[in-house]
Amino acid sequence: MNELMGLLEGRRTYRRFGQKEISREILEEILQAARLASSAANRQPLSYIVVQDREKVEQVFAHTRWAGALPPEVGQPREGEKPVLFIGVVENLDINQDCDTDAGLAISNMTLAAWNHGVGSCMIGACNKVALSELFGLTDRQKLHTVVAFGYPSHVSHLVDMEDPDAFKYYLDEKKDYVVPKRKLEDVVRYL
Repeated sequence: MNELMGLLEGRRTYRRFGQKEISREILEEILQAARLASSAANRQPLSYIVVQDREKVEQVFAHTRWAGALPPEVGQPREGEKPVLFIGVVENLDINQDCDTDAGLAISNMTLAAWNHGVGSCMIGACNKVALSELFGLTDRQKLHTVVAFGYPSHVSHLVDMEDPDAFKYYLDEKKDYVVPKRKLEDVVRYL
């Protein structure tokens, strides 16, 4: 397997983190990767809010919900497992009012750049966007798309082939590592 495919396979959603700080060099590479992402008509409507101060990280964390497929007592990070960094992805509505694709590309670039350094991530759309927008000081012409949590994972995540199309939910194994069923290639691709 080539290096890129190995990175893509390993870059999963991580929800429990060690409390090691992410270096400034790695953070800047993550942000540079977001900046380099393709953008519709090259309009570049996104900006980013970096939250690395422990107290502010805790404030952001309080407005997030984790692991919707699991009960909160299992899916929600506990003390000593929380992320050490959040990046808010912000849409500038004066540039583009519909930039989900741009945001997806930027987030993909960020999380892949992070994983290249062993930094895991979790994209969180299940958050109190009103409270976070206020915390971030956003204007009425800015819209919080999502927040992305980062940290060095304290668990692993395994991919398995999905045998039953209704068994798509991820789950924890006996070691409390994530098991993520993925549809098989032949189940998602059709050639004409």
